[in-house]
Amino acid sequence: MTGSTRVFRLGLIINPLAGIGGAVGLKGSDGEAIVDKALAMGAVPHAADRTRHALSAILPLKAQVKLLTYPREMGESLAREMGFEVEVLGQIESGHTTAADTERAARELQQVGVDLILFAGGDGTARNICHSVGEMQPVLGVPAGVKIHSGVYAVTPLAAGEVVRQLIAGDLVTIAEAEVRDIDEEAFREGRVRARYYGDLLVPRAHQYLQRVKQGGREVEELVLQDIAAGLIEEMEPDAFYVVGPGTTTRGLMEEMGLDNTLLGVDLVRDQLLLAADATAEQLLELTEGGELYIVVTAIGGQGHIFGRGNHQISPELIRRAGIDHIRVIATKSKLAELGGAPLQVDTGEPDLDAALSGHIRVITGYKDAVLYPVGLGKG
Repeated sequence: MTGSTRVFRLGLIINPLAGIGGAVGLKGSDGEAIVDKALAMGAVPHAADRTRHALSAILPLKAQVKLLTYPREMGESLAREMGFEVEVLGQIESGHTTAADTERAARELQQVGVDLILFAGGDGTARNICHSVGEMQPVLGVPAGVKIHSGVYAVTPLAAGEVVRQLIAGDLVTIAEAEVRDIDEEAFREGRVRARYYGDLLVPRAHQYLQRVKQGGREVEELVLQDIAAGLIEEMEPDAFYVVGPGTTTRGLMEEMGLDNTLLGVDLVRDQLLLAADATAEQLLELTEGGELYIVVTAIGGQGHIFGRGNHQISPELIRRAGIDHIRVIATKSKLAELGGAPLQVDTGEPDLDAALSGHIRVITGYKDAVLYPVGLGKG
């Protein structure tokens, strides 16, 4: 990476009671009565130990990590013991944590801004997380429960840690939606498996770098640009404004919609119709007033700027109006690889906005294919 090493903001939530009923044959740990029964039968919590295995994978990189978590057994105690820089949010009644604590922790971590929420638990914990965070917040589960039917968990705690390690190291890690499922524990105890779908979460997965390729595993630029464009067009909201920045990658999007493109300028699109070509900052603010707004950009120049180089028409005011969740970054994996691990750059001219934009962002790299990639601060 260029410049100073970027700090990875890792949110951590441990459900300290996850899986407590498994060893004593209770087939779950949902509900206070089951937890009390498990403890009375001599069950010993093990979620912290499984989280320790996950975090051990990133110990060599802990100087690059700021760990944000909840008090004591929900993450603070383990994180401090392992030597991480820790910021503690919220309050709990130690020894009497509940699902409400998990949900509150997830909401607060998303609100303060973390690159990833790592959580330890089972399907009940995944349901709590799903209930609390938005669709753009990346999360990853450390399996610690009796029931692990949800697709948001790594196969092992160490595998979860390895995914986090790759993110911290700046490797290309695919990110995709995964299902949250849970079963009826009462039915399960009676020998009936009855699973239910509760929603989706955005989850990073290592080693899923599939792409339309030819010999040698290299991307075919034209096909990949078509894939990126097709996926983004499918996601476009009716009546919403789309500000499309300069670049050959964004030109592929315009061409897929059959629209003229300003290669070195900024265009405005609504319902796949061109409203303004080569628009100024003032025009973009005026034309999008009061409407839902998305901004589509790609990496510009050798340093990989997504704001502040070649697209000054996309003003800080326009970015704030759209909101970070409505920024769509598109790039081929080959283009990202050319950055050599350096982060994408932002240099809007407003340090507070640059700081808000830094972190890890979802970069669309194909049809329904995306990676998490670091964003740093422009160096001028």
